Amino acid sequence: MTGTTALYDVPGPGTRRRHTLYAVLSTAVLLGLVAWLLYLLFSTGQFTYTKWMPFEYKGIQELLLRGLGNTLKAFAMAAVLSLALGGVLAVGRLSDHRPVRWLATLVVEFFRAMPVLVMIFFIFVALKVQPLPALVAGLTLYNGSVLAEVFRSGVNAVERGQREAAFALGMRKTQVMAYVLVPQAVRAMLPAIISQLVVALKDTSLGFLITYEEFLHAGKLIASNLDYDLPFIPVVMVISPIYIGMCMLLSWFAGWVARREQRSPKTEAVAVAEAGPGALLPGGEPPTAPKP
Repeated sequence: MTGTTALYDVPGPGTRRRHTLYAVLSTAVLLGLVAWLLYLLFSTGQFTYTKWMPFEYKGIQELLLRGLGNTLKAFAMAAVLSLALGGVLAVGRLSDHRPVRWLATLVVEFFRAMPVLVMIFFIFVALKVQPLPALVAGLTLYNGSVLAEVFRSGVNAVERGQREAAFALGMRKTQVMAYVLVPQAVRAMLPAIISQLVVALKDTSLGFLITYEEFLHAGKLIASNLDYDLPFIPVVMVISPIYIGMCMLLSWFAGWVARREQRSPKTEAVAVAEAGPGALLPGGEPPTAPKP
């Protein structure tokens, strides 16, 4: 017998059988694609010892580790500066002063519309900035502008009554933002913030276009070495899982922060003692009803 919920009808036996069939067919198609890709890799000799030999050398390993360290350094700097710039621009967008609000809006819309690669090249070539500062500046301007909209939307998404109640208690706008709106908005903004930081992490790979020695640049140096039979695919198979792992680690960290926020003493329910008998009147027994 089928039932219903508030959102959808609970599937019956026939529907469940169709869903199982769809799942089996989808899994078979995915396994077939994986088998076909493995066949192509083996048939073109991508797993031969010659192509994987470079990774045995200490110099190649150090080159990859140095590139990974440079990638993480650029990402850390860009992430911190993007969050700071996003906060400043969001405050400007939420300002009660019209000129400040217009200026912040102009900055946000301009850098959101500008391709990040164009900004990096402009800073590197036109302003003659070193590769690392040019990469970090380009990532900061773009991601900071996007995060500004995330912050503004998160603050505006908080129920209007929260703001009005805080103002009714005599709190200033700065106090309302710091103690009422932002703490509530952070929980809603966290997934979007992490998603944008993942974008910043992946965009650090654009640094190899301006000769910044990051992780992808190190892989390009290895893959373009003619002495090792052009190991492009092995390099991709080594670098890609590391990028994916870093993004997954960042997502896990966001989940951990969200769970920790839920267990925070500031948000946990406070145990309330059960109501007991009222206090005795001075110098006597508790009051009783008069006898008839």
